[in-house]
Parts: sequence; structure tokens; C-alpha cells
Amino acid sequence: MQGMIMHHAQAVEMTALIESHTQNKQLSLLGARISKSQSDEIKFMERWLEVRGEPTSIAMHHMQGMDMSSHQMLMPGMLTPKQMDALRKAKGEEFDQLFLSGMIQHHGGALVMVKDLFDTAGAGQDAELFSFATDVDSGQRAEIRIMQTMLGEKPVEEKR
Repeated sequence: MQGMIMHHAQAVEMTALIESHTQNKQLSLLGARISKSQSDEIKFMERWLEVRGEPTSIAMHHMQGMDMSSHQMLMPGMLTPKQMDALRKAKGEEFDQLFLSGMIQHHGGALVMVKDLFDTAGAGQDAELFSFATDVDSGQRAEIRIMQTMLGEKPVEEKR
């Protein structure tokens, strides 16, 4: 949950760039949907952790010598600092392409994190967590298909 909060925060950061970087209305609508769903999911995960007396963020103090960019590499699908910098610098159609391909990468990472959760013995036993992770999985898959279509790619159905 702590890792997924950080993961979702990057998606919200990416969507915040849309208004100033593109005039694409379709992308604006998609970005608003992603931002809302990711923000709502962050709130859910924070509450879930707080109820269990767990911190809402990953403790960085035990990771001496690691900077944020290397920590991000621990979470599948997150954009590298170089990718985020390119996204921040892009405008118009270039931004649209980088955003869509980056968000597909990002959502793919979330699918990996959900799969890892369910592959961990006993991890999906909590009914509330199971429902949440299942919703994340289906929502991310649907948004990936939408973004693939926007890029002009034929949507690829991932193996579950």
C-alpha cells in the first residue's frame, strides 16, 4: 500500500501537466478521470494503513545512499526522472505521445504490483483489500485500452 501510494502520486503529478502542455480535449478528459481515480485511491490506501496503525509512506531513513530516483526503480512502471523531465518539457502532440506512452507504462506497473500482491500467500485475504486491488486492476486495464486507442495502437489484452 505504501508503495502504491507513491506510485499513484506520480500519476497525479503527470496529469497535472496536461492543462499547461496540451490543447487535446480528449486527453484532458482522460487526465481528469485518471487524476480523480488515483487521488481517491490514495485517500483509500492512506485510511486503510492508518486504521491498521501503519505509516502512509515508506521510511526512507533505512535506505542510506539511495536517492529518490533509485527508490522509484523498486516500483514497476514508474517513469524515470529523465522521462518525467522530457514530459515536463514537451508541448502539444509531443506531450500527448509521451503522456500516453508513459501512462501506459505506469499503469502496466500497477498491474504488476496487483499481481505481486495476489501472488503473495495470504495477502489478498482482507476483503476490503481484495475488492480495492481488483478494482485497481480492472480500471487500469480499461484505461490502458483507451490510451492504446488514442495512440492509434490496436489494444492488446494482457494476460491475467
